[in-house]
Amino acid sequence: MEPDNGTRISEFVLLGLSEEPDLQPLLFGLFLFMYLITVLGNLLIVLAVSSDSHLHTPMYFFLSSLSFVDICFTSTTVPKMLVNIQTQSKVITYGGCITQMYFFLLFAGLDIFLLTVMAYDRFVAICHPLHYTVIMHPRLCGLLVLVSWIMSVLISLLESLLVLRLSFCADLQIPHFFCELNQMVQFACSDTFLNNLVLYFAAVLIGGGSLTGILYSYSKIVSSVHGMSSAKGKYKAFSTCASHLSVVSLFYLTSLGVYLSSAVTHSSHSSATASVLYTVVTPMLNPLIYSLRNKDIKGTLKRFLGMTGRKIIE
Repeated sequence: MEPDNGTRISEFVLLGLSEEPDLQPLLFGLFLFMYLITVLGNLLIVLAVSSDSHLHTPMYFFLSSLSFVDICFTSTTVPKMLVNIQTQSKVITYGGCITQMYFFLLFAGLDIFLLTVMAYDRFVAICHPLHYTVIMHPRLCGLLVLVSWIMSVLISLLESLLVLRLSFCADLQIPHFFCELNQMVQFACSDTFLNNLVLYFAAVLIGGGSLTGILYSYSKIVSSVHGMSSAKGKYKAFSTCASHLSVVSLFYLTSLGVYLSSAVTHSSHSSATASVLYTVVTPMLNPLIYSLRNKDIKGTLKRFLGMTGRKIIE
């Protein structure tokens, strides 16, 4: 399809999850509840780690970084959706759409990179316990997070700039609750070969590369644990990985489910509904998984909430 004389549109329409008026109050209440739980839960993890010196270790440093990113990740999509429902306006400006897409890609990439870094941290802790403090020193931990940020910024910037070069023929209705990259590329009038090439390359590089790194780390962990003679040592080693493995499985399985469902049904509406799993539900469940399965986090949260409660009473 040829572009319409280079005409640039000024806004898009986000159709959201449903156009039924009776469902809007229910959607607003549900997503507001999930968003508040997500922000509160992840914020508590960040505050707990920063306030307790016993948690100033590489594992909890990466966990607090992941919690901060999850807050930002959810905040790129849900608040705009809530505003649209409340104001009964589904319009988003062209600039707003590109900005939302950029930050969504940025924090989604950071999520994946941090989960990979956390797998490496568990690999070193279990396979090289005597050298753990030497290998995972603060400078390396900071460098790993910094590189994750740089990689995510560059990749999301590249994909966003490539969308800016596209032409759109008319005001478009996006069957989603946020400006999703794949939807934007599909609705373009101009040639999208380069966009699709970079999109698939980035998906393989970030998703495939990170998943390979995680699987490699856990294959070494399983091999190391299998060689342990003590049943107590095996249980302790696996228990330190259980929370991270649960979060990784949740993130990758929900993401894979979204794209498989959209490929099978070819329905944009079903894809938008399924994407709620990894954009909203997964960040909401992450702090619950870590706090319920981790005695250190549970203990610190109890002390932190107890001190906060006493201060409020006083």
